[in-house]
Amino acid sequence: MKHPLLKKDRYQTAPGKEKLLHRLLFRSRIYYVIRFLLVVFHSWPKARANRLSREDWYNSSLAMFNFIEDCGGIFNIRGLEKLKAVDTPVVIIGNHMSTLETVILPFLVLPFRYAIFVIKEQLFKIPFFGPYTKSTGCIGVTRKSPSEDFKQVMQKGSLKIQSGQSVIIFPQSTRDTIFNPDNFNSLGIKLAKRNKVPVVPLALKTDFWTSGKIIKDFGPLDLSKKIFFEFGEPFEVKGSGKEEHQKVVEFIKGRLQKWKTEES
Repeated sequence: MKHPLLKKDRYQTAPGKEKLLHRLLFRSRIYYVIRFLLVVFHSWPKARANRLSREDWYNSSLAMFNFIEDCGGIFNIRGLEKLKAVDTPVVIIGNHMSTLETVILPFLVLPFRYAIFVIKEQLFKIPFFGPYTKSTGCIGVTRKSPSEDFKQVMQKGSLKIQSGQSVIIFPQSTRDTIFNPDNFNSLGIKLAKRNKVPVVPLALKTDFWTSGKIIKDFGPLDLSKKIFFEFGEPFEVKGSGKEEHQKVVEFIKGRLQKWKTEES
């Protein structure tokens, strides 16, 4: 699978991508919610039948990427070549801001390797969306019992890695536009260490897609915000993993500070 964005070391949305219909609808949520649901319903029968392939998942994520640009989203993506450079499974560890990264990351990552998410267990039960999370093989955690979540990720994550898959993990208790290192645990580092696979740091800024007051996943789009994704240099976990955990934290903090400056 060839990556359409991997031409240089970065991708940036070209000016003028926003669709006229989105502007004519006064940039309300109507256009993007309809486009989102159309993508979901297109492959939902396969997801429900547990037949969603890697290519299906990629195509759905690509459609999400395209409609975000159609809604005025400006992507700045860097570091895809870091994923290409590794020929083994990896653990991708990043911060978590919004729904946007969960629908866009498959498009960015799947051309290089099959990767599954560690997600909230309750997402398996959401109508229409639940079948997607099950069909793609995601790992569910409760986020209520740290010890049970640790056990789940170590056992199921190790099985995924041993089968050649990579794991994407957001080691925060919840989505947050403010990155707080105190809420960023070392679960991903421990999983990588146990399986002797590289860590790929991921910094992202996706507050373009805000949280809704009634339905959290469908808040208004903030066109004043740009969308940033950057993958860092892969590295091995040695010793206790404390230094490597701090390395991921510093990578995310540094990129968020830089992007804040770029937006101002």
